[in-house]
Amino acid sequence: MTDAPLGILMLDTRFPRIPGDVGNPLSYPFPILKKIVPGATVAKVLFGDAADLLDQFVAAARELEQQGAIALTSSCGFLSPLQKPIADAVRVPVFLSSLSQVPLAHTLTQGRIGILTANTANVTQVVLTSAGIAPPIKIALAGLENSDAFRSAILSDGTQLDKEQIEKDVVALASDLLARHRDLSAFVFECHNLPPYTRAVQAATRKPVFDIVSFANWVYRAITSGGFPRA
Repeated sequence: MTDAPLGILMLDTRFPRIPGDVGNPLSYPFPILKKIVPGATVAKVLFGDAADLLDQFVAAARELEQQGAIALTSSCGFLSPLQKPIADAVRVPVFLSSLSQVPLAHTLTQGRIGILTANTANVTQVVLTSAGIAPPIKIALAGLENSDAFRSAILSDGTQLDKEQIEKDVVALASDLLARHRDLSAFVFECHNLPPYTRAVQAATRKPVFDIVSFANWVYRAITSGGFPRA
């Protein structure tokens, strides 16, 4: 196995990056390189227009590539509209959004895919299409915007995070979504801050859960398992 790092394009945030979070080095069995994208705040990316920051994202992606990153991801699932221009700008594999796993989850399970998201209003048609999500794939959405614990920590970019309460809210959201959609066959976490709660959702729902950290492990192993030949 190579010790080459995974590159992560990071939003400019201050909330705690707990183990399991996309931005915590302890979440991975391999090294990572992080690059904060200037101006990419939660307010701008979730409640503004991340496309305005494309040049900054491209510059950060190229910098990570130059530093030796063998693949690039990001800290926000809503960046799927930037997938193609960033992938076109570098020579390494790019997987900006966990939502790119929805077509795979559908292929594997042949049922409706439950998407747990940071904010339901941000799951636009552009975000979905950019991630390859289109008929016949069926989805069901549930957002954490009404969770006080999640909103105060993540959406409001707070300095404190109540892991136990967020876990309870995520599990309740997933369980409710499953109760409302009996054809739901798997979950995909749009939000890249949700992997710390994957096991709890799996245990509560008995359904597969796809998150950005497991996605990163899959991509990394695909690149490195036989040695990494740089083109």
